[in-house]
Amino acid sequence: MSQPTDAGTTGRYLVLIDDRSVTAGAREMNRVAGISAASTADSATGADLAAADGVIFQELGVAVVNATPDQVTRLTRAAEAPGPIAVVEAERVVRAYTAPPEAGTDAAVDESVFTWGLQAVGANLCSATGKGVRVAVLDTGFTVAHPDFAGRSVITQSFVDGESVDDAHGHGTHCIGSSTGPRRAASGGPGYGVAHEAEVYAGKVLSNRGSGTDSGILAGIEWAIANNCAVVSMSLGATVRPGTQYSQVFEQAATRAMAKGTLIVAAAGNDSTRPGLVAPVGHPANCPSILSVGAVDVNRAVAYFSCGTVDTIGQVDLVGPGVDVYSSWNREDGGLGMHKRIQGTSMATPHVAGVAALIAEKHGARGWELWARLVQSARRLELPSTDVGAGLVQAP
Repeated sequence: MSQPTDAGTTGRYLVLIDDRSVTAGAREMNRVAGISAASTADSATGADLAAADGVIFQELGVAVVNATPDQVTRLTRAAEAPGPIAVVEAERVVRAYTAPPEAGTDAAVDESVFTWGLQAVGANLCSATGKGVRVAVLDTGFTVAHPDFAGRSVITQSFVDGESVDDAHGHGTHCIGSSTGPRRAASGGPGYGVAHEAEVYAGKVLSNRGSGTDSGILAGIEWAIANNCAVVSMSLGATVRPGTQYSQVFEQAATRAMAKGTLIVAAAGNDSTRPGLVAPVGHPANCPSILSVGAVDVNRAVAYFSCGTVDTIGQVDLVGPGVDVYSSWNREDGGLGMHKRIQGTSMATPHVAGVAALIAEKHGARGWELWARLVQSARRLELPSTDVGAGLVQAP
């Protein structure tokens, strides 16, 4: 996937195709706009994709295309008329969610054995381990040689042009650690992984600089579906203004993923500066069929940066531990070994994804049933549901 051209959009477009006839949609794009797109169903090579005007993600019924203003106009007109082309949207730039440290959140929690996050969600007391459940983490990749994952089966794939899956950023390795890392770190530090026996699928959709595009995310989602992943964890997104309509393309991609038994969990975003400003849930977590995750600290207070429900578009569904979170990192940092403490809704999201894997193992739940069990079993908090949704995610 190509790199972003500016701070908001890439210059390409997403085209949602009626999932009953993706082939007809491809023909219609060619007929009305002269656009020829290669399909992932045809085992297209890199050369095929380079020669085409775009690519169609067959499992999702979504095309990503290069188009001139005139071609965009033609596609938009086709979307407004009956036919296989449903929606046309500009492709967005997305980024890893990060937040500066939050002061005044210390509490007397013994982390000599398990992190406070594992304790807060009850993972350390749960008999389920995530064994047999596939969890995909779409982020900046993974530090393949990390000693805490020695002997673990980690399936990797890079969707970033010119970059291997190896994580030179650190964000992806941290998220994979929280969701599926060990209960005993090789360095002797606290255990930090929720679903520590889950099967890990590390998809690199963000560059080593921490940025990417909608098409990279869609490629990763399709990969996760094709590999029968029960959960997709995405600690990434883009800022939206209040009242901004959620992406219809991502909403349909999420519903199609759910129909195939794949639940998408995404970070709500870090744009708030509480108590003064509560920012809306970002893209793509603001889609109704993507489970949106906010962050709380060790005192179970809403993190100052955590986005919230501010209007009728986008809401927080659950919260997870997201402040001062200890997990795996990509390099020696500050004398802590290959581990680091950071914060963000990015850190809360993999905790929720890990708990989803535990529930999936214990109850055999997938898709909407898995979503329902997550919210029904959450710990209710004495905080507004607009900030924390159903509450703090809990292991079964």
